[in-house]
Amino acid sequence: MQNQKIRIRLKAFDYRLIDQSAAEIVETAKRTGAIVKGPVPLPTRIQRFDVLRSPHVNKTSRDQFEIRTHQRLMDIVDPTDKTVDALMKLDLPAGVDVEIKLQ
Repeated sequence: MQNQKIRIRLKAFDYRLIDQSAAEIVETAKRTGAIVKGPVPLPTRIQRFDVLRSPHVNKTSRDQFEIRTHQRLMDIVDPTDKTVDALMKLDLPAGVDVEIKLQ
């Protein structure tokens, strides 16, 4: 796996979960001898929804809800076979979405 790079992108609604998962990934990769760049915090995506409070009249009275999606990016430079195996066996919380790309 020479001259390759693993790019990991994490997404979650809870920033504590995503930071904990990123720390676990960094610790696992460093333990196997790989070089880790990151985690880099990417901009938080905010989805806002406006909902009418009343079912009949009062159009100007609304409730606002939002969903925040936190993102982190990290690169693992020169990964070894042990690094890949350790990352595959890593157990992350259910609320974290992980995208892994080989470059």
